[in-house]
Amino acid sequence: MIKTECLNTLNNRELLGMMTKVALPIALQSLIGSSLSFIDNLMVGSLGEVELNAVGVSVQIFFIYWMLLYGFAGGSATFISQFFGVRDFKNIRKTTGFALTVAFGIGLLFFIAGIAFPEYILRIFTKYPEVIEAGVGYVRIGSFTFLMLAVTQPFTVALRATQQSVLPLIASVIALATNTFLNWVFIFGKLGMPALGVEGAALATAIARLFEMLIILFEVFVLKNKIAGRFREFFGYSREIAFKIVKNALPTTTNETLWGIGTSLYIAAFSRIGIAEGAAIQACNTINNMFAMAAFSIGDAILILVGQKLGEGKTELAYNMSKKMVKMGLVIGILFGVGVIMAGEPLLSLFKFSEEGADYALKILIIYGATMWLTVYNAMHVTGTLRCGGDTKFAMITETSTVWLIGVPMAFITSLYFQFPIYLAVLAVKMEEAVKGIFLTKRYFSRKWLKNVINEIDD
Repeated sequence: MIKTECLNTLNNRELLGMMTKVALPIALQSLIGSSLSFIDNLMVGSLGEVELNAVGVSVQIFFIYWMLLYGFAGGSATFISQFFGVRDFKNIRKTTGFALTVAFGIGLLFFIAGIAFPEYILRIFTKYPEVIEAGVGYVRIGSFTFLMLAVTQPFTVALRATQQSVLPLIASVIALATNTFLNWVFIFGKLGMPALGVEGAALATAIARLFEMLIILFEVFVLKNKIAGRFREFFGYSREIAFKIVKNALPTTTNETLWGIGTSLYIAAFSRIGIAEGAAIQACNTINNMFAMAAFSIGDAILILVGQKLGEGKTELAYNMSKKMVKMGLVIGILFGVGVIMAGEPLLSLFKFSEEGADYALKILIIYGATMWLTVYNAMHVTGTLRCGGDTKFAMITETSTVWLIGVPMAFITSLYFQFPIYLAVLAVKMEEAVKGIFLTKRYFSRKWLKNVINEIDD
């Protein structure tokens, strides 16, 4: 009896050590990725509210692409983490190769659209001609990052799922430093370069993403990482494994894509209220994401660590680990929410706001901070507990339903019909998080998500 109980539990110190090893590098990488966006917005924001608004609406197409990519890679990560539990590197390479194939195909489509139709893309998110004119160059130049991220993300996910989170972190640190320096050069015209403004921010980001991709490939193939292999090992995947990955990843991809489009439509609704409101929501989202994306690393840690135990067939241990990790994540969500509120005014003072825009931004950040714990709680279940066991269909239905049936209508009705002040419109949209949390909690305690998805997959 005592022996069985020990097998099904893990003391808090051991679990915290495992979480720190996996989640901390992911959190730091997420923070760096968000900081990259923050620095872009901060430097461009010094040019004025129109320029800040232009970058804000321009990045929505990149955000949607990132969520699509993240969704498919997340569905693949379920398999990689469970394969890693039984040390099956042969199938880890096949899964990574298939994810790379799909990601590059998607990236190519977005690249063509961004190069050929930037004006039409921007019209989805703003009605102001001056904002569209300023954003066209950003979308065109930034479109090259679609292709680079299609290579970087599948390998990043494979490294994380095999508990090598530090390696992609190194690449992100170098990318952040590169982007910051090149922003200074290209936006403001330093070192003899012309001042490119908004387009300079896009050029700096594209070059930084190129460096990030090359570093990841160097770490995997030149340094002979344990996931490295010959070309045919990555692309010799069978129809069986491709089908199983697609079956699991299709709901996660649909989930993240529709969530990304939905939240981008929030921005479209809020930005139509006015230029000041559009600039305020963009700055607040950038600051909030610096905290939120780092906190979301708990979900990635749950997927990796709990998924590994499910792959080993240790279902009860997996469930007990997840309960403790969710509790820890809630504490982190509360602390990060306080951080958003406390850091809000100092960070917002760095932007060039009108008095009205500054007032809106501060109130929006207070709302983001107060609801951070709930946002993190939902993310832990959608990207962590449910996803690690392959329960991706339920997660997709829950998240997309609440976003599209509650969040999106609420954003447009409160902003454009009732003409609420932007901060009250933001608060009203948060209703979808509350409803989502109820459904996710019920599903979690049902234990229906505790599944092994790698059974019956041939080598």
